[in-house]
Amino acid sequence: MYVILVYDIGEKRVAKMLKHCRKYLNWIQNSVFEGEITEVKLKEMLMGARAIMNEEQDSVILFKSRNERWLDKEIIGVERSNIDNFL
Repeated sequence: MYVILVYDIGEKRVAKMLKHCRKYLNWIQNSVFEGEITEVKLKEMLMGARAIMNEEQDSVILFKSRNERWLDKEIIGVERSNIDNFL
């Protein structure tokens, strides 16, 4: 499945969450990640995210799609991370 993950995490936990999410998804902008991930890896990632975050203060928002083709993506300005796949 294709996901977009956005988080709003307390300043003390941001670096840990960034490092954790980069293990699973492509970092595209501050606190925003995207990429293909299996259901098992997604559950693993969310379990780790819950261990880092304070659920009473922080939030993680996850957008899911079966396939990236169902989304139109338009970038205006600087693209922070080029995630093109090279074959």
